[in-house]
Amino acid sequence: MNHLENYSLPTRVLLVEDYAIIRLATKVLIKETFKSAIIHEAATLRDGISCLEAHEIDLVLLDIQLPDSEGVAMISKIRMVQPKVRILIFSGLNEQIYGLHYIKAGANGFLSKDATKDQMQAAISATLNDRRFLSEVMQGKILNENMYPGFVPENPLEALSIRELEVMDMLLDGLWVKEIANQLGLTESSVSTYKSKIFERLGVTTLIELYTEAEKFRQ
Repeated sequence: MNHLENYSLPTRVLLVEDYAIIRLATKVLIKETFKSAIIHEAATLRDGISCLEAHEIDLVLLDIQLPDSEGVAMISKIRMVQPKVRILIFSGLNEQIYGLHYIKAGANGFLSKDATKDQMQAAISATLNDRRFLSEVMQGKILNENMYPGFVPENPLEALSIRELEVMDMLLDGLWVKEIANQLGLTESSVSTYKSKIFERLGVTTLIELYTEAEKFRQ
């Protein structure tokens, strides 16, 4: 399969990832297929935005667990700078839990960090050619949801909204309700309501129980 398809090189890629070793490995994989690629790097969303303001970019390869991550809001923030840029989420988080939320928010695809080299090449090729990239796992999830209204996933985290997932992740990172409210631009009462819904859906009553249940289902 010709992963380059009809896309004309050089490809201008912005890799937004806070771990240097992952940036290095990803650059090597991109260069194997897109030999003339121009690759810019950023370790934070803020640095990524600065790069987008300074350079024309074809594709943003975006981690969603950045030190200054803003969740799905990062999609619109990036597109405020370059409206037509393609965004491929590149994450170690569970694709079945987080993937569809980011696709619905406007990302061109969601690629797991567990993906093979061929899958990465296919994902980049698809997004550069203005197609959505969905793994077979994601396609099956969408098919189930569309064919069977009311379908209840075995993993309770898949039933959480993206905002509930964001609040849950911040709680698990040790943030207090007030800190979460400030970061997400919400009221403290709204965050408390999300927290209550999360506890109810996972059948827990304490943060320790939440951590235990979340770790069971996030892998």
